[in-house]
Amino acid sequence: MVKIHKAAVLGAGIMGSGIAAHLANVGIPVYLLDIVPRDLPEEAGQEARNSLAQKGLEAAIKAKPAAFYSQKDARLVKVGNFEDHLHWLSEVDWIIEVVVERLDIKKDLLQKVAAHRKPGTIVSSNTSGISINKMVEDMPEEFKQHFLGTHFFNPPRYMKLLEIIPCRETLPEIVEGMVEFGEKVLGKGVVLAKDTPNFIANRIGTYGMLETTRIMLEEGYTIEEIDVVTGPAMGRPKSASFRTLDLVGLDTFLHVANNVLENVDDPYEKEAFQIPELLKTMVDKGLLGNKTKKGFYTKQTTEQGKQILALNYQTMEYEPLVKPKFASIEAGKNIPGLANRLKNLINAKDRAGALAWKTLKKALLYTARQLGVIADDIPSIDNAMKWGFNWSMGPFEVWDAIGVAATVTRMKEEGEEIPAVVEEFLAKGNQSFYVKNEEGLFYYDFVSKEYKLLKQPSELIVLKDLKKQNKVVHSNPGAQLIDLGDGVACLEFTSPNNALGVDIIHMLNWCTQNLTKQFDGMVIGNQGKNFCVGANLMLILMEAEDENWDEIDLMIKEFQYSFYRLKYAPFPVVAAPFGMTLGGGYEISAAADKIQAAAETYMGLVELGVGLVPGAGGHKELLIRHMEKVSNVDKVDIQPIVNKVFETIAMAKVSTSAKEAKDLGYMRASDGISVNGDFLLHDAKNAVLEIVRQGYRPPAPALIPVVGESGYAVMELGIYTLLKGGYISEYDAHLAKKVAYILAGGKVHPGTVVTEEYLLDVEREAFLSLVGEPKSQERMRHMLLKGKPLRN
Repeated sequence: MVKIHKAAVLGAGIMGSGIAAHLANVGIPVYLLDIVPRDLPEEAGQEARNSLAQKGLEAAIKAKPAAFYSQKDARLVKVGNFEDHLHWLSEVDWIIEVVVERLDIKKDLLQKVAAHRKPGTIVSSNTSGISINKMVEDMPEEFKQHFLGTHFFNPPRYMKLLEIIPCRETLPEIVEGMVEFGEKVLGKGVVLAKDTPNFIANRIGTYGMLETTRIMLEEGYTIEEIDVVTGPAMGRPKSASFRTLDLVGLDTFLHVANNVLENVDDPYEKEAFQIPELLKTMVDKGLLGNKTKKGFYTKQTTEQGKQILALNYQTMEYEPLVKPKFASIEAGKNIPGLANRLKNLINAKDRAGALAWKTLKKALLYTARQLGVIADDIPSIDNAMKWGFNWSMGPFEVWDAIGVAATVTRMKEEGEEIPAVVEEFLAKGNQSFYVKNEEGLFYYDFVSKEYKLLKQPSELIVLKDLKKQNKVVHSNPGAQLIDLGDGVACLEFTSPNNALGVDIIHMLNWCTQNLTKQFDGMVIGNQGKNFCVGANLMLILMEAEDENWDEIDLMIKEFQYSFYRLKYAPFPVVAAPFGMTLGGGYEISAAADKIQAAAETYMGLVELGVGLVPGAGGHKELLIRHMEKVSNVDKVDIQPIVNKVFETIAMAKVSTSAKEAKDLGYMRASDGISVNGDFLLHDAKNAVLEIVRQGYRPPAPALIPVVGESGYAVMELGIYTLLKGGYISEYDAHLAKKVAYILAGGKVHPGTVVTEEYLLDVEREAFLSLVGEPKSQERMRHMLLKGKPLRN
């Protein structure tokens, strides 16, 4: 792997500042440079000369979603300009060009870069489609050997895809090193692309969007109909087609499309990338999407609130959004598995089925024509579309799912020309592009004309594959214990939405008693959409509505003490949270000896939003973590510490990353972060093994000093101030007082030292006092029905 100790980003626009932010996220100091503003007076100071780069940095700091893992990371970015600071390039190991998409400007800047870079420094361009070879055609051989394309997708922090495009002279070790660096340091899914217009993902995605627009215009579909069919029903994002274009910007999209149109000679390609007149008209009228607040959709404020309108492209007027209903789409909601849903949809006889088949057919045929042109292998194409466009399955995976031979027969019957590579593939008796057996997953290689084993990173652990290998040691309806090898087990939640319920508690208790008979330690992790969004709220509400107070008391006590027993179990436990890790999801993580979190972990105690308080030890664990940061805690005023914990819980603060979870005190400084979420279980397993290697002993039970009644009064005054200022409702204040009471330790003297069990009892008492209140039940009901909190 290449060593990158410091980097420079040239160009501080949205992409440049976003790339700089992500480099800072992973701990790499970075120079962010841009041009000196035009027409500056000669006496202008450095601040004015750096202003464009500074604006880019400030935009990244304010970006939503956040570009930085933590605001502290912005300190690693130093701004400058192209006229005064190019000599800084001699200090860096990687220079990334991210200026305007014009070949002449890029070539001119690279000439200036060559004058300052030290030999061996890697230089790359973030171009989305300009020829990598043309950029360096006039450069020295050594420069070319260290030059390549590194195409990030926007926003760089969140989009997984990184396309790497070598030029003809790029050294193999530079390509291999950057692939490894992209995966292991930047946390990206890396694909190798050929130096062709728009590379892989944008080439296929742009074609698909143009073809979908043509089909809409020819067949008379509405914009809303297109988006209902080409979204989740086909394994694509909710933004589907035209909502995605509104996000991207129609002018940007046409620029990308024109880049192919102007740089290909194939008549088929020329025809495929012709821009429909509708799109040109929209650009002329300034209907560019979100950036102009009008595109395929727009919002307007009415007496009923904000209303979304959709463009009627025949009248070019906006009309109230009408979400169409299709029988095939509705039926698909009850069909398990995307492959089965797709088969059902493309064979349906309604308008949705016809649209799905036509758009999919065209996309598959186009993609097959690009084999050997944009990439040599099908996994690169499939991964590019999954990682760059958030498709659930890539084109060749989709083709396997719906049946290659059967769909090719149908295509021929409809007069389509089948690419020769597909005809030859079927003529050899092959049935699918991917084949799986006990040795692993194989893909058909169109160069060697045989199946090749798909190499997976050694850091990748796939629980689904381990289950097929009969590695499940113990299970119940809500959880499974899986053997990860090397004496480490993984506790996986399998309940709906990974909600914590009695089955998971039973599994925890079984593990506490039995795990050491077969294993040395345990990881708590899964590979669902989110780690865990908390306890089974429906179950709690149902018991509350039936006034089963003893049942609820027993259930909460069982949660508390299962986590407590886990904390003091005779074996090390490492929690591996990712995505949403809320409420009980955080509390079970906090009970582990260590947290190894994915960088994209959104962690918080959010129970006040559903009219409750954390009920499984959240208060004490957050309090303990904050107290640990202070030396001689018995000799300092702990009120400010408690106030901070109170603010975090009462305001239901959720981290925007694992790093921010450390800033908020949910995680310890010693906890680990995995930038590549695919490697999370591997990293967590290694963390367990390291603890075992050092010789594990359970921690000593904590003794916690509390602020008592006078400390409660301080927090109560803060609540009163917020209430009178109109910042919170009466019921918010009521809930906040419960949090304050728990953190204060109840009615005790200031400075009293209490046990964990004592705080658990106070917490449970507060939880039970709230669960029966009508307004708390209203909040729970609203969350279950609407998926968002109610302020009552």
